[in-house]
Amino acid sequence: MIRKYLLPILAVLGIACAIITSVKGSRALPAAQPVADPATPPFQASIAGAGIVEPNTENISVGTIMSGVVSEIYVSVGDIVKAHDPLFKLDDRELQAQLETRKMALRVAMAGVRVAKASLADQENQLARAEILADKQVISVDELDRHRYAVQIATSQLAQARAEVASAKAQIEETQMNLDRIIVRAPVDGTILQRKIHRGEFAPAGITETPLILIGNVKPLYVRTDVDEHDAWKVRPSAPAVAFLRGNREIKTPLKFVRFEPYVVPKRSLTGDSVERVDTRVLQVIYSIENTNLPIFVGQQMDVFINEPDLALISDFPQQGCNRQNVSVFKNHEGLEGHL
Repeated sequence: MIRKYLLPILAVLGIACAIITSVKGSRALPAAQPVADPATPPFQASIAGAGIVEPNTENISVGTIMSGVVSEIYVSVGDIVKAHDPLFKLDDRELQAQLETRKMALRVAMAGVRVAKASLADQENQLARAEILADKQVISVDELDRHRYAVQIATSQLAQARAEVASAKAQIEETQMNLDRIIVRAPVDGTILQRKIHRGEFAPAGITETPLILIGNVKPLYVRTDVDEHDAWKVRPSAPAVAFLRGNREIKTPLKFVRFEPYVVPKRSLTGDSVERVDTRVLQVIYSIENTNLPIFVGQQMDVFINEPDLALISDFPQQGCNRQNVSVFKNHEGLEGHL
């Protein structure tokens, strides 16, 4: 009897479980709350852009033109340096040995000059006596010519010895220049933002995937703002702009226009990587941060809002290549004919 009803009961229970699971799975999941509330535009009409904080010199990747093992490091992250201050130094033992060798070669060359001078003086003295004897017909003309040729040879030998001295001095200057080049110096006044090299590590010459030292002038900080190409024509240098820090909209600062990057570039995702996903094209507008007391650091992203101008004020757009006819066509295209 139990076996007769067992399978139907199990089937009914399976169907019930399937129905319950289906009902629970079909429920709408609650929307995920944002990590931080988005910034609110401070203007009635604004142009939005994504900005990334950078030094006013941009990020300068410091490298070395000579490969070698790092023997000394003179800076740490956060240090403020002046232009031409030493940052790090490569091992110089080979160059120091080369310098001593070339200094010795210079001493040898200078001794050769003294020998050549003495030889020339001796040959000139002999020529003078030979000319007196030739006038008295004591020696032949051939003998006099041999003394003249000897003077010419001695003169050439002296010139060669002096050239060897000049060459030795040039080689010493080359070594001293290389000794100076292995000391990598700051190209500008700025702050050490990153230091990815340590004492005892090998520093390769040329471009590296990770900069050995990253430096930039952070007083003041700049915000590189990407404005969509469709809104680029609206941006005016005189338009007020405000930036909000990503993650905390309470941290905001007015911005001061610095310049346009006149070449419209492919948009990047602002991760800082050398290879990033291309989305659309943007006009890059550079602003300086007016409030220097905020906890804002290089590399952080900001939401930038630029006050959108009154489109009737066409005179504000001379540098954008915009005129009243172009704006009218734009508005007609957007179905906004009545606004002009």
